[in-house]
Amino acid sequence: MDQGIDRRAFLRSSTAVGTGLLLTPGLWAQADNSDDINLALIGVGAQGDTLMNTCLKLGEDAGIRFKAVCDIYEKHTLKRVARVLQKYGHAAHAYVDYQDLLAQETDLDAVIIATPDFCHAQQTVACLKAGLHVYCEAPMSNTTEGAGAMVQAARETGKHLQIGFQRRSNPRYLHCWENLIQGTRLLGRITAVNAQWNQSARADRGWSRRREIPTEILAKYGYTSMQQFRNWMWYRELGSGPLGLFGSHQLDAINWFLNALPKTVTAQGGTHYYDPKTHECYDTVMAVLEYETRQGTVSVLYQTINSNGYGKRHEVFMGDQGSMEMSEGQVGLYRDAEAPDWQKWVRLGFIREPGDPKPAAEAASVLNAQPRSQPPKSYQLPVVMEDPYTMPHLANFFAAVRAQAKLNCPAELAYASTAIVQKINEAVGARQCLNISPEELKL
Repeated sequence: MDQGIDRRAFLRSSTAVGTGLLLTPGLWAQADNSDDINLALIGVGAQGDTLMNTCLKLGEDAGIRFKAVCDIYEKHTLKRVARVLQKYGHAAHAYVDYQDLLAQETDLDAVIIATPDFCHAQQTVACLKAGLHVYCEAPMSNTTEGAGAMVQAARETGKHLQIGFQRRSNPRYLHCWENLIQGTRLLGRITAVNAQWNQSARADRGWSRRREIPTEILAKYGYTSMQQFRNWMWYRELGSGPLGLFGSHQLDAINWFLNALPKTVTAQGGTHYYDPKTHECYDTVMAVLEYETRQGTVSVLYQTINSNGYGKRHEVFMGDQGSMEMSEGQVGLYRDAEAPDWQKWVRLGFIREPGDPKPAAEAASVLNAQPRSQPPKSYQLPVVMEDPYTMPHLANFFAAVRAQAKLNCPAELAYASTAIVQKINEAVGARQCLNISPEELKL
């Protein structure tokens, strides 16, 4: 029997049903002529571009129609985006101010927001109150107050608010959660988690002088200079630094897989590499969080380093029966030497034998290599994920708009990671162990 599961077979599986991903036949192509969704895109930087292109890859049959795009970088982005959308048959109006978009576009159903972090709360609340469903990129906000306002607006309006923690819709993560963590309990009792998002040193983003935004326009939208506009993630009033922009995705996944929230946090770090005048958010953070789960205490070590990309990004869940090393692109499963044999789970199709060419075996991470010995054999997953990582999460959002599925990452779930980021930053400044109350992580 071929144990491989492609994306469409996955949608027919119990995993898809249990997580709200089972829609109509063909999640990636709505072939049953469902009503079109009239869509606007606010923020067409790097991530907005990615989300737009993912929507276009869903195809004509998906029934997604771009009606408007908005970005204050008019000279650089709006003209380019309009040309791209026109090529795909979308006649989208271009706006600089999102409030003008909301006032003039009267037939919208939903909006994607991919602006800098400090814009998310204001724009999301306004769009929800205008009667639109919202897909907002992660993190929710650079403040807990902003994230809380988003949750409250979604509750009051009854509109869908999906936060862009795309791991929540990734079929490989879903398989691991339902079948390996919840079902087979392959790892046994999870006792520790080690996660990181490391990046190589990079120069600040520059800009073309002929494409500069006038100072008065920058000031109107919250920026003091082009340097701030192009490198907003490093300024505390505008972004949440690498810990928020990247780390919140992984912290959300840890909350999810442990089915718990942290009780304490200890952290060290600071702006150790870049100039603190232009990099207010920390470039180096190492944190230890303690979770109390139903199985017992779990210690979580999390780090983000922005001067060296060694090990890149991953989450490693360690139990008394084995370990699971995850990233959006791959999953490696490692049986503990003293654990019972995993052949039962191989026969049942939950995991693949090490070296199985379907899919090709993925090399064990150098982090798992043992000096002077062979690295442990890496079992694989039967779930194939070949589409862009953003695709299943956007597809889940559009299905929820059509009342065909529940959101995989509503604002209530996402709020905790925003609060945890702020708590870690607080712990770095305090240089002491901080307690975290449940009220700080839930609304």
